[in-house]
Amino acid sequence: MRSTGFRRTLIALSTFSLALTACGGSDDGSAGGKTRITVNCMPPKSAKVDRRFFEEDIASFERQNPDIDVVAHDAFPCQDPKTFDAKLAGGQMENVFYTYFTDAGHVVDINQAADLTPYVKELKSYSTLSKQLRDIYTVDGKIYGIPRTGYSMGLIYNRELFEKAGLDPDKPPMTWEEVRADAKRIAELGGGTVGYADYSAQNQGGWHFTAELYSQGGDVVSADGEKATIDTPEARAVLRNLHDMRWVDDSMGSKQLLVINDAQQLMGSGKLGMYLAAPDNIPILVKEKGGNYKDLAIAPMPGGKGTLIGGDGYMFQKKDTPAQIRAGLKWLDHMFLTPGKGFLGDYVRAKKRNAPVGLPEPRLFTGAADAKDQQLKKANANVPVGNYQTFLDGNQKLRMKIEPPHAQQIYSVLDGAVSAVLTKKDADIDQLLKEASDKIDNILARG
Repeated sequence: MRSTGFRRTLIALSTFSLALTACGGSDDGSAGGKTRITVNCMPPKSAKVDRRFFEEDIASFERQNPDIDVVAHDAFPCQDPKTFDAKLAGGQMENVFYTYFTDAGHVVDINQAADLTPYVKELKSYSTLSKQLRDIYTVDGKIYGIPRTGYSMGLIYNRELFEKAGLDPDKPPMTWEEVRADAKRIAELGGGTVGYADYSAQNQGGWHFTAELYSQGGDVVSADGEKATIDTPEARAVLRNLHDMRWVDDSMGSKQLLVINDAQQLMGSGKLGMYLAAPDNIPILVKEKGGNYKDLAIAPMPGGKGTLIGGDGYMFQKKDTPAQIRAGLKWLDHMFLTPGKGFLGDYVRAKKRNAPVGLPEPRLFTGAADAKDQQLKKANANVPVGNYQTFLDGNQKLRMKIEPPHAQQIYSVLDGAVSAVLTKKDADIDQLLKEASDKIDNILARG
């Protein structure tokens, strides 16, 4: 899933509304004596600030590399599931194309990704990137892609409602028992206030079930990817907690079958105490939903045993020439992978144009590169960074896990279990998990 919403359909990743066009395969890589590369995920014209940043960065790259011509494509979303596989199979993908983390294995399996291993030493930033994220694009010891952003799930909460409910906003809940207790107190404020909200439709319920299961120390599928592992005490605890908050405590409100926009609307209007999301939801809550930075904070995933991570990166088309691969790697270094520079990292520019600076993620680098990036971000912060410190501190202790294989099919199955416990007081949790487990086994067996 994408952090800000349903994995293939909703708003774009991070604080930037990113996008893609549907065209543009490789040619021989030359244009007027230059190496020509097509790239995607250019912000749309409607995202004026982000579009301007992107165009400025391409222009500066071409000035520094006069032998490279970059042709950027834009549309919405960055990756359209209705056309993605067809474009791959038809050789119509851009030379450097956007992918979610969960796409890497599939693109390699169908033999549509260029092997970057012989060239990656030319990517100056590669060794500074988080190994965990680099490994997502490494298959059988070969490198097929470069991570660009990463996110992890946490608990976004409303500090003002915490105070009104007599709770300490500097001490957010760290266990699911505490979430339940705090949600009940917030809901008791009345006036349509909801203590805790969760998704349960459009595959988003399955996505959040997975995140909550990780937080309990469980997994959706076995390590070998062949069997479901949800008919377990950990999974029962996830559904039992949701059931009890909904039906025993009445802290989740009467309206269910929510999706991300519903939770964001509630939070932005000051009527929601808590919901699960990544930090990139925060500027959306402020810019689009009426929220205020000072009231919005994020804590680590409750439970303390794990959190779901996601993100994106770029892969290279199978037919790319060596010159195009080298040019594409230079472009990635310039645009996204240099601390304090480029589209995602030029914090001075972002602050001048009133874009949010100081959110705890994306956090891509390690070691000295991370320290430099964090120092520059802190120096230019224009959001209340103290509201995110608990998240930063807590995340260091959590097991980080990406989405399961065949995520969208599995999420569709799990949607049914989550929606049932939130809409039926007498839902049979054991039966729901058994049925879901059988369906997931069938999905995994089909491969």
